[in-house]
Amino acid sequence: MTEQDTQAVATQRVAIVTGAARGIGAAIAERLAADGMAVAVLDLDQDACASTVDAIAAAGGTALAVGANVADEQSVTNAIAAVAQGLGAPTVLVNNAGIIRDNLLFKMTVDDWDAVMGVHLRGAFLMARAVQKHMVDAGYGRIVNLSSTSALGNRGQANYSAAKAGMQGLTKTLALELGRFGVTANAIAPGFIATDMTAATAERIGMGFDEFKKATAAQIPGGRVGVPDDIAHTASFLASEGAGFVSGQVIYVAGGPKD
Repeated sequence: MTEQDTQAVATQRVAIVTGAARGIGAAIAERLAADGMAVAVLDLDQDACASTVDAIAAAGGTALAVGANVADEQSVTNAIAAVAQGLGAPTVLVNNAGIIRDNLLFKMTVDDWDAVMGVHLRGAFLMARAVQKHMVDAGYGRIVNLSSTSALGNRGQANYSAAKAGMQGLTKTLALELGRFGVTANAIAPGFIATDMTAATAERIGMGFDEFKKATAAQIPGGRVGVPDDIAHTASFLASEGAGFVSGQVIYVAGGPKD
């Protein structure tokens, strides 16, 4: 290894992407690896992370599969320790893990509510709290939280909408508290992105996924639905060195403006 290679390894940023086994999370993990970061691919099932890790390795990047329940405090503590030991101290965190338990309010159970709040909001809190120490110690950090256009309200998603609105408030507060330590915090609010999750929404309302995408695209100024790479490109910028003066922002990536 040359002296230049050694220096590059020493300064390589370590990123954690939650919910990175598939969909948006996988796309973000692969993009950050392409940007030169070592990436911890974190999901509930460690084995499910293999395809993302393999894709990163095949492209010449460095990745580590980590199994963790982001809603569980001890599981998060153990995961961060595993990342620090396996890759180095993490200074980039993308809170992407999420689930849906859609239903109209009168049909929604307490378990539906708690499960969604636990993964999205509690998970983002626990991950950010655990990782911020490494960021503060380094005098550098990037936190990117995944919100949604559903934060503005969406029929059948009282739990999901509330969680995603909460992500925006959490993001702005993290920006205020951590800014003086060189840490930025921003949120991405995707519109309709073609993933397994939106396919599940189509199934819930009794539509074929292709029909659902076509009907949705007709309402988007850009004339198409989004894909995971649309979000990955935005995350790449917010996680970059060049985004150091961007913090506390919510960026809607939805093919058009949102109120």
